[in-house]
Amino acid sequence: MAEAVAKVARRINATVEEGKDSVDLSKCMLASFPDGVFKVLRTVTENIRVITLADNEMKAVSSKFFTTFTQLRELDLQGNVLTKLPDSVSEMKHLTSINLANNKFSIFPDKLTEIATLEHIDLQGNSLTEVPLEKLSDMPSLKWLNVKSNPLDSNTKSALQSPRKFDILSTAES
Repeated sequence: MAEAVAKVARRINATVEEGKDSVDLSKCMLASFPDGVFKVLRTVTENIRVITLADNEMKAVSSKFFTTFTQLRELDLQGNVLTKLPDSVSEMKHLTSINLANNKFSIFPDKLTEIATLEHIDLQGNSLTEVPLEKLSDMPSLKWLNVKSNPLDSNTKSALQSPRKFDILSTAES
């Protein structure tokens, strides 16, 4: 565990010292976003555009995360054990891409449909049975949705066949 903490500290310090616009905390065995990181990054949060938290053990993302990193463009949370996102995710006014692949979502995170700038949503490999296609169709910027490898119900599968203004990647019916 000490090694994981040291890895996080090194990566965060590099972000601050080098003035990077991205934070990569993938494969750090994180169960949550460390509170201490908010303090270390407080001087540069406005500059952070990309955060990668892939392949950790995160069960939740706090509201504080979304209200702190307000300029975020890309968020990669794939390979965790997330089941939901806080409502504050809808406050991400600049987010263009979110990767939630290979988590534990059984319900589509509806608040994502309130992010006007969102272009890419990846929910491959979750446990979704339904997708709110009407709400997704109202999203002004959405270009791409990946719902492959989800146990989608037959109504959702047939609705996905209809033409949309965005691309949908889904598992073809066998």
